[in-house]
Amino acid sequence: MLTNPVQPLAIVVLISGDGSNLQAIIDNIASGQLSAKLVAVISNRDQAYGLERARRHGIPTQVIAATLHPDRTAYDQALMQCIDSYSPQLIVLAGFMRILTTEFVQHYAGRLINIHPSLLPKHKGLHTHQRALDAGDNEHGATVHFVTPELDSGPIILQMKVPILPNDTAEELQQRVHQAEHQLYPEALRRIATGRVQLRGDIVYVDNSPVTAINRFIELANHAK
Repeated sequence: MLTNPVQPLAIVVLISGDGSNLQAIIDNIASGQLSAKLVAVISNRDQAYGLERARRHGIPTQVIAATLHPDRTAYDQALMQCIDSYSPQLIVLAGFMRILTTEFVQHYAGRLINIHPSLLPKHKGLHTHQRALDAGDNEHGATVHFVTPELDSGPIILQMKVPILPNDTAEELQQRVHQAEHQLYPEALRRIATGRVQLRGDIVYVDNSPVTAINRFIELANHAK
């Protein structure tokens, strides 16, 4: 479990696609806003553009292809072996499109975080933007949380709201949520890297106060609203 991280925080990022959240993290490290080092970026897809983003910044990359392993358990074993070879303090899921086994999640208990495009516990799973519109919600957003074996149900670290505008399409809403994510994820990592965030049992504490449904929301730059 991550308790008092040594800076800079050693992070492995897992991706499957474009890697826009990865780029936001890279940019925050490069600007000095985040004291962390990306020790590796690992993808399950060799064509993931996020790998190119990592290579441009001299970050080691690895591809662990699912087709080379007979089942989820074997895949996750190979993935764990690869991750552990880099000795990270934190594993960051940034659009990693695989359901992880319980063994994998428990192996990294307290050190594995994810960003989900909804205001959890609402709209777990896929297609969250359209589901928010279909439900008639007046706000949407993103959530950073610790990962547990139950899908999208781990303790919440930080959330950011995005208003749903009249006549919004799922694509328009998705774009604004992505803008929020690019601020939310680095901010959550800053709090972890400075030791402000700690997981005690199944409760997240920030500055020694438990995170609640009231205080877990933040507002950042106006263009993410």
